[in-house]
Amino acid sequence: MSNAHSARWLSEINWDDQGLVPVIAQEASTGDVLMFAWMNREALQRTAETGEAVYWSRSRRKLWHKGEESGHVQKVHEIRIDCDNDVVLLKIEQVGGIACHTGRHSCFFQRYLSAGSWEAVDPVLKDPKDIYK
Repeated sequence: MSNAHSARWLSEINWDDQGLVPVIAQEASTGDVLMFAWMNREALQRTAETGEAVYWSRSRRKLWHKGEESGHVQKVHEIRIDCDNDVVLLKIEQVGGIACHTGRHSCFFQRYLSAGSWEAVDPVLKDPKDIYK
């Protein structure tokens, strides 16, 4: 992919004032929403080039290749943007079936209860201590 070509499609993204765009990772096979994260221009370009999700870690202030520590990489099947060009949707295959650092399939495992509290409703598939050495 030539630089002029890649610059054009990246320029069509409506980046926020910090140069970031919100990203939703959706499991291609089930439609489950697994994760929410952020990308900067370089992260999105690397994702497109490598076919694996690369995000921008706001807390660590650096690029983060999903699965670099856990081995739970995200193989990207499709990259989409919404109608306003300000949200990215990745349709992915979650290697190992675990997207969340808590060892669960999805980061969205807490459900609101009418009593006014949150309950974890999805199981831990693997202890995080066994994932992150």
